[in-house]
Amino acid sequence: MKYVICESCARQVRDFARGYLDPDPHADPTKGFEYAVHSLYLDSPSLTLCRATMMGHKNRFKLRIRFYDDSPDSPAFLEVKRRVNDAVRKQRVAVRKSCIQRVLAGHWPGRPDVIDYGLRSHLAIQAFCNLRTMIQAQGQVVVSYMREAYVSPHSNHVRVTFDRRLHGVAYGGDGTLRRDGVRAVPKMDGVILEVKFTNRFPEWLSQMAQCTNIVRCSCAKYVKCMAALRAPQMQLH
Repeated sequence: MKYVICESCARQVRDFARGYLDPDPHADPTKGFEYAVHSLYLDSPSLTLCRATMMGHKNRFKLRIRFYDDSPDSPAFLEVKRRVNDAVRKQRVAVRKSCIQRVLAGHWPGRPDVIDYGLRSHLAIQAFCNLRTMIQAQGQVVVSYMREAYVSPHSNHVRVTFDRRLHGVAYGGDGTLRRDGVRAVPKMDGVILEVKFTNRFPEWLSQMAQCTNIVRCSCAKYVKCMAALRAPQMQLH
């Protein structure tokens, strides 16, 4: 569930959520519990996936390669994010960045490229590569932002994130995850709040929404960055 809220409201939501959640263990407390998130989104030449989101298709998916820094030794993650009505399912597998050029050229990562290989990772690779081939997907844009995140103490039942400083850089076409192109910054009215949960929506989250008067909305980062990069070629409203 997504919301776009002002900074003062974000502080209210954070204070409420921290009564139930802990800071993400990957976050840096010296930097406001934030960390960088980068995702190279793949799409067909005609932007099939982007337009499916624009038109509000209930059943759709996204293909992306997520990474968290520019170190060649840290992993990247091949991800398939599917939406079926209001439910979202994400498959992902950690791979070595050295194989990304081959993946973007249309090949499968080899077994040595996969970190912690197993059935789940094999299924994620299969889903990613089959969908990529089906729509002839290629790199389009690297979407970046700073994320502040809070999670359930002993499970993945609830996750609350605040995303700021959203921007996009067009994919360079060289098979790398470089982000040194011209930045396109979408017009945003505030902080992107996301509330993710499994099974039932917790009662305290309902109370939080009522107390802070937040209103659910649509806010697709990929679409916003593509619009900022390619307007007026894309008619995004």
